Amino acid sequence: METMSPLSFERTQSVAVLGGGPGGYEAALAAAQQGAEVTLVERAGVGGSAVITDVVPSKSLIATADAAVAIAGASDLGVQLFARSDSGTPLKPEIAINLAAVNRRLLSLARQQSDDMRAQLVEAGVRIISGHGRLDGTHALIAATGPGGTDFDRVEADTLVVSVGASPRELPSAKPDGERILTWTQLYDMKSLPEHLIVVGSGVTGAEFASAYMNLGAKVTLISSRDQVLPGEDVDAAAVIEKVFKRGGMTVLSKSRAEKVERTENGVVATLSDGRTVEGSHCLMAVGSIPNTAGIGLEEAGVQLTDSGHIQVNRVARTSVPNIYAAGDCTTFVPLASVAAMQGRQAVFHALGDTVIPLERRRITANIFTAPEIATVGQQQKDIESGLVNGYVHKLPLAANPRAKMMGVKDGFVKIIAREGSGTVIGGVIVAPRASELIYPIAIAVERRLTVDQVSRVFAVYPSLTGSITDAARAMHLVQRDEDPLS
Repeated sequence: METMSPLSFERTQSVAVLGGGPGGYEAALAAAQQGAEVTLVERAGVGGSAVITDVVPSKSLIATADAAVAIAGASDLGVQLFARSDSGTPLKPEIAINLAAVNRRLLSLARQQSDDMRAQLVEAGVRIISGHGRLDGTHALIAATGPGGTDFDRVEADTLVVSVGASPRELPSAKPDGERILTWTQLYDMKSLPEHLIVVGSGVTGAEFASAYMNLGAKVTLISSRDQVLPGEDVDAAAVIEKVFKRGGMTVLSKSRAEKVERTENGVVATLSDGRTVEGSHCLMAVGSIPNTAGIGLEEAGVQLTDSGHIQVNRVARTSVPNIYAAGDCTTFVPLASVAAMQGRQAVFHALGDTVIPLERRRITANIFTAPEIATVGQQQKDIESGLVNGYVHKLPLAANPRAKMMGVKDGFVKIIAREGSGTVIGGVIVAPRASELIYPIAIAVERRLTVDQVSRVFAVYPSLTGSITDAARAMHLVQRDEDPLS
């Protein structure tokens, strides 16, 4: 018997997507796979800023920094690097970073990723229009194409998906010039390693770039308006990262607000609110982002926005207008590429009548690509301490792990959060090399509502870093109270 798609019983639906970042890309691909007629309007290239100027290049830069750290620390494992002079005398070589070559590589990787994503959409039958787009009412997009945006293409559709992303926030008192005062999209034009990089903002973006450039060999000063780096993150995790930063030679100025940043003859000077000044060669402004929602016809179409310009969406990415959906950093949901992609898929699944499981924040896994990395999922320790949920927390230092000892890893931990009584795993934190990979078993436990006893029964390879997950779960055995169906 031939299986028919859900759309086979009615006329072919049409979907128009504004913005080709992770959310727009997944929306277009999923809609095409569902049999819809799909048009994608994108101005920068498929993948959007996440692929071209943000996630892909920044994480490629971090990978280079990780390699530099691995080489520099190899002597701790008994690996010694020497060159020989003309007379045969051993010389200890220095690690040199060719930043121009690094930037060429990472921008090339970003463009390759964008091209691969574009090819997948074309193969799926998606029509792609390159140009600036805007809504024209509730059932159409207008794309400005051609030289100078002088030509216009109008696309009508049953469903619209808006995924226009966000841009670096700019402060009038620290206006980026693309040469000395930079946003994170402008870092890749530097030809050599900055002599002294001042990073304003200690959130995820600021911490990641501060970590990367420190490990590449630059002098770094991190200006944080809060009393710790990574405000809002797990306190223990932030403490580990700050300790690593200071041990690596970074200057961390806590409770310090940058009032202005000005360019000097040979660099920049940042003036703090208390009158102190910090001089450097370059400054990275990492003070958040703003959604790219202005002037694209959202208000005229009746789409509800917040005061900050973010699009109000529900848990299936639907806006206040029934046939208009939105995904990604331009929405009120969590600003992560993985979340944007999930929102994009859910939007078209809901619009086209497929099965949809509404997004829950407890299921979202996030990672901060510092060195070491910080990965989190589900409820956090602060939720227990505030009384939001009743639970227990167990933290196991990574230094006690035998594989960590072999690898020379000294910093980090595994933290598991479980519900009181049932012992159900409701959250976790991992601070470790490749924490982004290690968090996955805990994410599965949170998603499938496994208990700590069930997690502890899984065989972890010995020796392995994942062994700390089962060890931590085993230590929480008494959290559970006769509710394990497999006992």
